[in-house]
Amino acid sequence: MPPGACAAALDPVPHYTGPLLTRPLAESLTRARDAGTGEWTGSLDLGRSTGTATLAADHWQWKGETYAYPGKTKDRTLYYWDGEEFLAISRFGSALIKLVPTDWDAPTFEIDGIKMLPSAQVSPFEDARRKVALIAPAGKTVLDTCGGLGYFAACCLEGGVTRIRSFEKNPDVLWLRTLNPWSPDPDAESSGGRLALSQGDVSQEIEALETASVDAILHDPPRFGIAGELYSRVFYDQLARVIRKGGRMFHYTGAPNKLTSGRDVPREVAKRLEKAGFKAELAMDGVLAVKR
Repeated sequence: MPPGACAAALDPVPHYTGPLLTRPLAESLTRARDAGTGEWTGSLDLGRSTGTATLAADHWQWKGETYAYPGKTKDRTLYYWDGEEFLAISRFGSALIKLVPTDWDAPTFEIDGIKMLPSAQVSPFEDARRKVALIAPAGKTVLDTCGGLGYFAACCLEGGVTRIRSFEKNPDVLWLRTLNPWSPDPDAESSGGRLALSQGDVSQEIEALETASVDAILHDPPRFGIAGELYSRVFYDQLARVIRKGGRMFHYTGAPNKLTSGRDVPREVAKRLEKAGFKAELAMDGVLAVKR
């Protein structure tokens, strides 16, 4: 980033490598212990791998480490080991934010009870993969405006991106990423130094990015009522400035208020992007735009 940019480059933060528990997993462990089997086999990293735990009466072992059995657990909650006990992966700062398990292994997350990624009909990771395919990231430099759990970034890395620059404003979301095995680690060997993740508000940080410096953009902002500035003509002009001619952008919009007010946010966004210098069309649950 050029001098004067104010995004906070993140110091390396080791990703959590211990077990993650849900209520069904915790109950499965205790049932196996009570049955006297001595072992339990399954996944404790949200489907990324499988292994076998050794069970004793008052503790269990996993990958050479010893853990206490969890206490009371709740549905729709993930738990991590803090060194002494299993705690819910949630924080309350300006809002309650939590990592939420899904039926698809890859978790979603919620802010004040509002689900931020789709998970009812499709895996949130597979949903991200389909959207990333629209911009064809192979060999490109990509701007990821609102990083979230990093699924767009992970799919870009998987898809052969040359470099991806990602911003995330909320420090608690960045904390969730360190506990989620589906979130890419910028410092991991598999990332190959291609992912640059910064804490910052992209509506401000974008001003420091060089003109025509990216080949493609992924824009997944919070809903309009929360972050209206990320749907503004001013911001769209900045997106048009930093992307090269012919570059593709996928802009998630969803369809908020369509049933209650008849408002068509995707078409409003498409029209605003056209005025900013893109050719835009509706695609999936958002807009696919190409810089003219």
